[in-house]
Amino acid sequence: MDEASHAKNELRRQTSEVKRSTRAVERSMGRFADSADRRTELAGDRTLLSAERTYAAWMRTALAALAGGVGARALVKGVLPMWVGRASGTILVLFAAFCLIAAVWRELHGITEVRHPDVRAIPVWLLLPINLLLLLVVVAALFGIWSD
Repeated sequence: MDEASHAKNELRRQTSEVKRSTRAVERSMGRFADSADRRTELAGDRTLLSAERTYAAWMRTALAALAGGVGARALVKGVLPMWVGRASGTILVLFAAFCLIAAVWRELHGITEVRHPDVRAIPVWLLLPINLLLLLVVVAALFGIWSD
């Protein structure tokens, strides 16, 4: 009887140890799943911010090319033939237009939609009018380069 009682107590102890171990594994797996989900969300945020940095780089390049195109004509005036200033200005201004279009295209079609990001993307209702306004500036710069 003593041996049977001892075996019963040992079995109960082992059962409680297994239950405690099971609860510990369940808690650990829950934290792991939460951590994996959070890493996925943060990766989505990084992707979204990376796309916006790319958009900003396209815009920065466009504005620099636009300024360079306008300045090219003024820079060569009286030093080189007028066609050199017009040609280089036109090329730079057209490159600026390309950069503006590429910026919008990349922003709208560059990445897949991120689910539940912590950061918000640039709204399309703001993105398109600003770039259209800058494209009008490009057209005005072309007229300015070719007018005499």
